[in-house]
Amino acid sequence: MRVAFLGLGIMGQAMATNLVKAGHEVTVWNRTPGKLVEGAAVAPTPAAAAQEAEVIWLCVSDTDAVEEVVFGKEGAESSLQSGAIIADSSTISPGATVKFAERVGAKGVAWVDAPMTGSKIGARDGTLVFIVGGAEDQVERLKPLFAAMGKKIFRMGETGKGQATKLAMNLQIALIYEGFAEALTLATKLGVDTQQLMSLIEATMVRSGVVEYKGPFILNRDFTPNFPLRLMHKDIKLTLDAAKEARVKLPALETVEEIYEMATEDGHKDLDYAATLTLLEKWAGVQVKGKAA
Repeated sequence: MRVAFLGLGIMGQAMATNLVKAGHEVTVWNRTPGKLVEGAAVAPTPAAAAQEAEVIWLCVSDTDAVEEVVFGKEGAESSLQSGAIIADSSTISPGATVKFAERVGAKGVAWVDAPMTGSKIGARDGTLVFIVGGAEDQVERLKPLFAAMGKKIFRMGETGKGQATKLAMNLQIALIYEGFAEALTLATKLGVDTQQLMSLIEATMVRSGVVEYKGPFILNRDFTPNFPLRLMHKDIKLTLDAAKEARVKLPALETVEEIYEMATEDGHKDLDYAATLTLLEKWAGVQVKGKAA
């Protein structure tokens, strides 16, 4: 398929690479020049990348970035052809997604929201899990592309439901990790061996995929961004906004958002979101040996 891939960040570059490896004809664009994907053409603007593309795949930072890349001065909108599909793997507002879909729908273009989970390792290995909203026939058309980048897709309903589900998923990730970080901080303060604690967690009902994935990085004091704190913070804010619109109270997430705000003020926004642990340790006066955050 002819694909315009817009956004070559932590996830996007690896995803576009896997599309090329699968034999698709890929043209890439990135806001910051210089990022390349071997085997892909490079376009100077989103509009140029989208020329004659059957699918325009987005992987950018937030709602404003999606709007700019598609509808901005040099956005892809001017190049859209009837029958094309925009697939958005950014994590953005569900409400904005529906509005964007309505706008391009007037041109005969479908919008499929396809945020994913799996972090940068999943993007590299082609094992992402896509959380999809959109018409069944359009999702079916995208299956060869999903297969090149991921291992599973879950269609959650019409356009916008992929984004809504992703926010619910990230809510759980944020709370699970913060619970682990608090437990680890308390255990360390009380003199518990954290390696033994990890073994115990893995052997009991407390275990979780979040802890299993993050645990080795934490024990090595490695906060290299798999998923930057600033992006998780953005997703938490999106979730709280969506909850407010739906008149749903999320008291635990509101508290976690305050921790992310303080971690950002502490200079951790470009580290992995796991770096919120360092803030808890600082408050507790915990001294941890190993790689510095």
